[in-house]
Formats: sequence, structure tokens, C-alpha cells
Amino acid sequence: MNEDSADAPVRASSEVQDEVEKVSGSILEILSLKAKMTEAGAMISPCEGGVYRAHHPWGVYGPPAKDLEEAMGRLRSRLPEKGWKIVKDGPDDSQAKSPQIVADSADGRFSVDARFHGKQSDDPAQLEVTVQSACFRPESGATS
Repeated sequence: MNEDSADAPVRASSEVQDEVEKVSGSILEILSLKAKMTEAGAMISPCEGGVYRAHHPWGVYGPPAKDLEEAMGRLRSRLPEKGWKIVKDGPDDSQAKSPQIVADSADGRFSVDARFHGKQSDDPAQLEVTVQSACFRPESGATS
């Protein structure tokens, strides 16, 4: 994904937030789970050099851990079918070494980071997903 502020396109932040949420919806369809979902909308955060990105963190929980692991498998197989390039598929850097899939969209405008967290004491198993956009410049006169 493009991180270079000099090449960042000018975009309306609300438009980028809407696109990130739409990508999140397509990821949720691939997961194909009947599950509870955390409620959070896309947010704007700074990149370096006066440019911004939209990111949408969310999670699904409720189904047995086995079903969530199978949903990770669907991501692993279906993302490439839909033009995404998997750039990481393995344990994350946490102490728990949770399974993680990171993929970039074919056009380089979006990235998805999905992690499976098994049941921890009283916390249910869950899939944690973050979709983020490439960096963009706000429209002239706009503040993000």
C-alpha cells in the first residue's frame, strides 16, 4: 500500500471512510458467520507528512472457536480469488502468537489485517479485523 505523502491523492475523508466500510462489508461476507459484531465505524488517522488514512477496526464473536478458525480459512482462500494479495499468513507478534492474515487489495488502496484470538479465560474466541485505506490528502480547505 502506498505510504508516500508526495503521491497521496486528494480525496474527501467521508468518501474514503465510506469505501473502507464497504470493504469491511465484503470481508464480513467472505467470513460468512452468524456472529455478534463489535460496533465501530471507520475513523480518520494521520499518516506522515500531513496526509491521512481511514481505518475500520471491528470484530466478530459468538460462534465456537472452530467456526472462527474455518472463517479464517475462507479468508485465506477467497481473498486471492477476489484479487487481494496475501502479504502475511502466520502468527502475529503478540505473546499469544495469534494466527494473522494481512492482505493488500489489487489496486493498492486498501489493506486488511485479520487475527484469530482463541478463548482466553472469560473472553470468548473472536476474529479481530482492521481494514485501512492508503494515505490521502484532504480536499483543499478541509480538515480531517
